[in-house]
Amino acid sequence: MSFGFFLRESFRAMRRNAAPSFAALATVLVTMLVLGVFIPIVQATNGAANSVRSRVLVDVFMNTGATPADAARVEREVRALPHVKSVQFVSKAQAYAQQSKLDPGAFTLLGSNPLPDTLHVYPDNPGNVLLVRNELTPPSSGGKPIDSMIQTVSNKKNDTKKILEVTNLVTITAAVLTVLLVLASVLLIANTIRLSLYARRREVEVMKLVGATDWFIRWPFVIEGTVVGAAGAVLAIVILGITKVALLDPLASSWTLIAAPQTIPFWALLALLLGAGVMVSAIGSGLSLRRFLRV
Repeated sequence: MSFGFFLRESFRAMRRNAAPSFAALATVLVTMLVLGVFIPIVQATNGAANSVRSRVLVDVFMNTGATPADAARVEREVRALPHVKSVQFVSKAQAYAQQSKLDPGAFTLLGSNPLPDTLHVYPDNPGNVLLVRNELTPPSSGGKPIDSMIQTVSNKKNDTKKILEVTNLVTITAAVLTVLLVLASVLLIANTIRLSLYARRREVEVMKLVGATDWFIRWPFVIEGTVVGAAGAVLAIVILGITKVALLDPLASSWTLIAAPQTIPFWALLALLLGAGVMVSAIGSGLSLRRFLRV
């Protein structure tokens, strides 16, 4: 038999069983819409959590009498420590210029620059920030800095722990919700297809009894599932596209919250939804039919 024969049989079956086919299409449509909205939200949430984690650092404040040579020596010592990714040196003049822009009135009253040279120390992993701080102020030395030219090292241990715990919780929660949504989508679509096949079980049993092979019976249903999945995914893509062009794009130019997150490209999201709708529906049709082939 040719592929055209199975394709014609699939469309004939969908016309004869319009209600179950429509239910399966509506299920795929709603599921793909939920996935299409949920995936960018999860990515934006993870991106925000990673952005917060990337700002976790240790500030090393130099003595006010430290010379440029002292600052260079301390910077080399800090770069040599374990788990240090990079070090940014901010001179007292640069710090004064930055702070005076934030509060010009307060700094005009000062006769001199009270700010010290500062080293911003970034860990190789946000989770190692406390290890870096312990290297700068070893507990064995009573918490004294590793160099006499270091005045203090920022102590934000509690705040850092809270940031790491919250961002880890956000990432884990997003991952768990993604897995649960995907499983729920697969089960929902497969169950709807199973109900559609149950309504036509007598037809399958008759074909089986007259000698039709399993794959001869299965191919029309697999093609039907593919068509229904593709149709539901395409409708979801159209709705998402219209919503993006008519609603999100105009708001993105004036609402930073929408424009800021870096998420999956829209074309890639559409391709993902189309592939997911077709694959889940086709596999669900093929697998759900197995119980009706046991005659």
